[in-house]
Amino acid sequence: MESQTFKVILLGDSSVGKSSIVINFCEDTFSTSIESTIGAAYILKTINNGNKEIKLQIWDTAGQERYNSLTLLYFRSSQGAIVVYDITDKTTFERAKLWIREIREKEEQKTTIALVGNKTDLKERLVSTERGSKYAKEEDLLFFETSAKTGEGISKIFLDLIKEMPKNNVDMQKSNENYKELENDNYSMKNVDKEFVVKKNKNNSCC
Repeated sequence: MESQTFKVILLGDSSVGKSSIVINFCEDTFSTSIESTIGAAYILKTINNGNKEIKLQIWDTAGQERYNSLTLLYFRSSQGAIVVYDITDKTTFERAKLWIREIREKEEQKTTIALVGNKTDLKERLVSTERGSKYAKEEDLLFFETSAKTGEGISKIFLDLIKEMPKNNVDMQKSNENYKELENDNYSMKNVDKEFVVKKNKNNSCC
């Protein structure tokens, strides 16, 4: 079976729901007591599409400001980045813009970036869909709004990244001339391995 690997990193402030998005995608579950990430957590997710095996190396990074320099080290050689903000917190949206600026400055190759407004299940929205969409369009980003609690929009983030990432890398594109577009009803997913690179902080929780 033909195999292809992509490295994807999640960035964003603490408590915006990065870990919940990853866990929802990989395990189809949600918990209100997820432990805060220290440094980064690594999860390998495999998606099977016919005769093609797509391996996603997903790096869930810490959102605390004191880890920012460390987080950017994990970004090296990433083909995709998911920058998450909380739609009920304007500050996290402004911080997402800073993360995107950092990516643009540090990227070694053109990186496919997805801007994600999380927590659509909450009523206290402070960042409108239009505002997020407008910024994403200006910066040439993929844009999604999701709920890690209900699962709304989660799979689409990763599937759309898989479609777009090869287009941003010439060598990768050459090796995937026959790459077939993934369709939601034409794939199966399995979590083949889950390795936490660093321990979680058991004294804190985040969603």
